[in-house]
Amino acid sequence: MMRALFAAIGGLRNHITYMDVVGNNIANVNTAGFKASSVTFQDMLSQTLSGASAPTTTRGGTNPTQVGLGMTLAGINTSFAQGALQATGKLTDFAIQGSGFFMLRDGARTFYARDGAFDVSVAGELVNPTTGYKVQGWNANTVTGVVDTTQPVGAVAIPFGQSIPAQETTAVTLNGNMDSRVPDTSTVTTTVEVYDSLGNAHPITLTFTKNGANTWDVTGASTSADVNTVAIAPASVVFNATGTLVTPAPPAPLAVTTTFNAGVQQTSPIVTNIDFTKVTQFAGESVLSTTANNGFAAGTLVSFSVGPSGDVTGIFSNGTNRTIAQVALADFTNPGGLQKSGANMYEASANSGQPRIGTPGSGGRGTIGSGVLEGSNTDLAREFTNVVIAQRGFQASSRIISTADQMLQDLVSLTR
Repeated sequence: MMRALFAAIGGLRNHITYMDVVGNNIANVNTAGFKASSVTFQDMLSQTLSGASAPTTTRGGTNPTQVGLGMTLAGINTSFAQGALQATGKLTDFAIQGSGFFMLRDGARTFYARDGAFDVSVAGELVNPTTGYKVQGWNANTVTGVVDTTQPVGAVAIPFGQSIPAQETTAVTLNGNMDSRVPDTSTVTTTVEVYDSLGNAHPITLTFTKNGANTWDVTGASTSADVNTVAIAPASVVFNATGTLVTPAPPAPLAVTTTFNAGVQQTSPIVTNIDFTKVTQFAGESVLSTTANNGFAAGTLVSFSVGPSGDVTGIFSNGTNRTIAQVALADFTNPGGLQKSGANMYEASANSGQPRIGTPGSGGRGTIGSGVLEGSNTDLAREFTNVVIAQRGFQASSRIISTADQMLQDLVSLTR
């Protein structure tokens, strides 16, 4: 009978823990990135009253006779199921669609989180505004805009107001069609902006004059007072009978050399290689347009956007878009082994495995959505059902104590 009392005490204690977990899940129903927990129980040791016996030629075997000594907590497990995405419209709010965790660092300690409610600090770094921990990733080369993800991660920098120097136009891509139906001496013109080293734009007008069935002579001129001459090589573009480019032989470019007048700050000529390989000669309207130009004026960072792969693209005042950073994600072999550290964050433990760090969308890691947050994955219907289950389990255990007490009272009363 004493065994029943102690077993019931274990039931009371562990159903209280069950209710604690359920209460925490319900309390965090509106917590961004929260992952609900569940409780599992297991029975404790059993007292063996008689052991098992093997069968003989005359008698069958007997099973062991055991009395259980109650139950105990087997574990509290975290569910990392995807929470619903909630639109916020805030540029620095991120959500992971799929597996993975944002990485945040405070000095030497690294934390992991599904909560992507971030902000930009006064130092121009992406941080968690509640803790000040810095979001980790890779920053692009300030000159080339290339991100090297083989390097160690660091704080993601979004330096609003940072300026980028002007860049000469050395490469331009043209797209379009030259009408094969027009007669000889017909012309097609297009204007290309050539930026000098100071960011001054010089309009260069390219004139294509038809000279035969598949040949167009090319000349250049500029309305800019600073430009002296515009030379083009080769002086003609040639197409074949199927309307595709022959000269300059792809991928060789059309070279435009712009020289400047004396006294102009831009003293050296600018050679601009024009990719003409996407231009055709079909029976259709003549249309030529610039689809890419690597030159630009000086500008400052005014905004940014984040793509699904975590690439942070800076939007500058001169209309230039350039990659400035890449957000990193970490994944674990056993995310259930992560240890909660408060503030919607986790830390690696001995049973979580080491973090596998990479870019979003690679290696099984999820993608990033901008302007949204991941909501809690708490299922209220399930949790309130668990409230009833925990309550009834607690009541049943307390009833066992009451009944065992009554039985002991009756036993003591036998001496009267």
